[in-house]
This record gives sequence, C-alpha cells and structure tokens, in this order.
Amino acid sequence: MKIENLHTEFKSSFNDAVVETLSAFANTKGGEVYVGLDDKGLPIANFSTGKETVQNWINEIKNKTQPSIIADIEPLIVKGKEVICIAVNEFPVKPVAFKGRYYKRVNNSNHQLSAIEITNMSLQSLQLSWDSYPAHGKSLENLDPRKVTVFMEKVNATGRFKLEGSWLENLQKLKLVGTEGITNAAWLLFAKETTGYNVHLGRFKTPSMIIDDKMLNGTLFEVVEETMRYLIGQIKVAFEITGMPTQRTEIFEYPLPALREIVLNAIIHRDYMSPVDIQVKIFDNKITFYNPGTLYGNLTIDALKKDNYQANARNKLIAEAFYLTGDIEKYGSGFIRIRKELKGYPTMKMEFEEIPNGFLSTVSYEKQKTGLIEDNVVDNVVDNVVDNVVDNVVEKEQQIIGFMLKNEKITAKKIALALTLTERTVQRYLKGMQEKGMIVRLGTDRSGFWKVNDTNKIS
Repeated sequence: MKIENLHTEFKSSFNDAVVETLSAFANTKGGEVYVGLDDKGLPIANFSTGKETVQNWINEIKNKTQPSIIADIEPLIVKGKEVICIAVNEFPVKPVAFKGRYYKRVNNSNHQLSAIEITNMSLQSLQLSWDSYPAHGKSLENLDPRKVTVFMEKVNATGRFKLEGSWLENLQKLKLVGTEGITNAAWLLFAKETTGYNVHLGRFKTPSMIIDDKMLNGTLFEVVEETMRYLIGQIKVAFEITGMPTQRTEIFEYPLPALREIVLNAIIHRDYMSPVDIQVKIFDNKITFYNPGTLYGNLTIDALKKDNYQANARNKLIAEAFYLTGDIEKYGSGFIRIRKELKGYPTMKMEFEEIPNGFLSTVSYEKQKTGLIEDNVVDNVVDNVVDNVVDNVVEKEQQIIGFMLKNEKITAKKIALALTLTERTVQRYLKGMQEKGMIVRLGTDRSGFWKVNDTNKIS
C-alpha cells in the first residue's frame, strides 16, 4: 500500500480535513485521499458507505471549494475491506480556496498560503508576472533616459535583439511601457531616483561581530555592479609569481563568475512584493546570500541540484532585460554555471535551502585556493604557499599584499582584525616585508602608508 506523501493522504472518515487536503492537492500537483484507512494505511474496521454517500461527498467538495473542484471517486478493496479513493488533478486556474482559505501540499502535509503566496500563485496561473503590472504612482518622468540609452547600446552590442528608434519606442517594443504607463520592471531598471529595494552587505568575523557593512539602493543593473565591487573589495586575494621577468597572477578567494551568478540570481528572481532586503554576509571562509521569495513555480531544492532542472521566471520582464544585455544566459542555467566555476576550487562547495519567506545560498571552503599549475589545472591545496611561489613569501604576507592592492591606505589595525592577528604581529610582518623589498613606506610614520613594490624585489 502507498504511504502518505506529496500526492497521497489517508483519512479514517470523510470530513472537512479531506476537502482541505483536496484543495491543497489542486493547488500543487494533484493527489489522492483514501478514506477508510488509518495513518499506517490499514483499513478501518467499522468503515462503510451508504447508497447516497458518494454523491453527497461530490456535492460537498464542490460546494466548499472555490473555484469548485469536481473530484473523481472510486471504491477500492484493501485487505478485504472497502475503501474510497478521492482523486483530483492540479487545477488549471489557481489558487483554489477551501472555505475562504488557501492551501498547498508540502511533503505530506497541508500548508496555508500567505497573502504573497496567494498572489504569486494567481499570477503564475494566469501566465503573468508582477513586474509586468503598471508601477503605481510612477510615470515616464520618473525614468532616466540616459540609463535607457546605455541599456539599448548594450543590447545592440550583444546582438540578441536589435533596438532602433527612440528610447520610448524601444521600451514599448519590449513591453516595459504599456498603454497604462511604465511597468514595475521599467521602474526598477531605469528609475532616476532610488527604488526602495535594498541590498544589505556586511563583513563579519562572527555572526555577531560586524567589521563593515553597506546598504545599496539603486536600479537593478547598478546594484549588481555595486554588489560585485563590494565583494571584490572584501574577499582575499592570493598571488602566484612566475617567470623572469616576474609575473603576478591574482587568485581570488572565490571564483568571481560564480559570485556574479549568485548575485544576479538574487536580484532578478527576488520577490519584489516582499519588503525584506537582499542580505549578503561575508565571513572568513564563507559567504551567504539571502533573497526574499522561495523557489518559484514547481522548482524544488532536489531538482535544483541537477543540471536538467526546469526553471520559471518570477519576474519575466526583468529576466528578459538581463538576458538581452548578456548578463545571463538562457533561463535556468545559472546554477549549472556556478557548479562549473566551483570545480576549479577543490574544497569549495555551494549549499542552498528554502527558509521562511526566502532562499539562502551559501558558498564555503575548507582551504583557500592559493596557486595554479600548468594549463590552469588546480593543484592540491596546501596550507602554506604553493611550490612555484618565490621562497620566503608566506601566506600571510600574500594576504597582506592583497589588502594593500585593494586599499593602499589600509591600516595595520584593520589588517590585524581581518587576519585575526594582533597588531604587533602584523607590524612584524610589515617590517619583514619591507626588508625583503616587497613593500615600501611612503610618508611619515603617523600619516604615511605602505605601498606594494611593483618591481617585486623579493630576496
């Protein structure tokens, strides 16, 4: 016999709980309720139905659901006992209500939908998206023609679409402006002023110790680039020094293309009906990305772990705009590209999960990648500097150089905090690096700063 799951439930008798479950099935992928079975799927000894029972059940199901569900009812014999199977298919126009409330099936139980989930399900059922609706209280005067022009130039450069004529004509062609005015998508992509949707970024030593934080608010294209600049400014960089004359190769703590894909995914697919900010937290060996809105459509966590998953766009016009500019490839391929990029970082992994009203992605590693070998094949990650890095250049010195290249006026105190070292230890590193010719001191002890020696005079 079957077990209770996403599509199956057992009930000892017919009651409102049966109708509630049928409505949840109709809002998900359909399913069957077996009436006359206990929780283990065994027949109830005293269960029986009368001559008019089946028709009464059909009428009750129809009267208590809106739009009305017409269920298929079939009698079965299980272990010599009569059982009634009530089946419904996924309803084409969702959501279906049971006595004014809305449910969907999650694993083997019913989950009551929130107001946002009800709206999303309705829009998806009608093949609409929130970003295609008129932006309330906004007009063409609220858009920046310069930003639209930059967008048009980028689209034409990719060759994925040809935009000619005025910027207004092109926005109309792309359905970003309609007869009722500008859409939510147009407002988010090309607004003159801030939109009210934030990306909150922070650098953490521990979950409660914040080293740095920043709030970004702007149009979506701008926020993507600003977020990437912040990430690059916060993550560590190792260096591989090879050849004569010497050449220095930067090896970022995380693969930048993978980080960009995660940022794009968060910004393009977030639920813009939620007031919650996108949140990016950078720790010593992991970065977490939270965006409001659970997985959209029928996509599941298990499906997302495979390379053949089918994705639906929550914000169709926004996704189309980023596709036309070449920022994303075909829909539903972002996580495939992320996994491909992470293969070059042996101990790095990506995990993701649905949490209340949102989606959380985490990229983490055990050991930082510090070097490359021929043909860009990744060498085994080691605790110290890789073999082809000049002798005496230890990992901490490379990290300090990385901080200086990103911020030439960074203080020893800030370096110490980032590396979890004492300031005295960092000063000792600096003195040693100066003696080796790796860095030079410019200005006075009080107001000067350290600078990486471009000639790479390393003894």
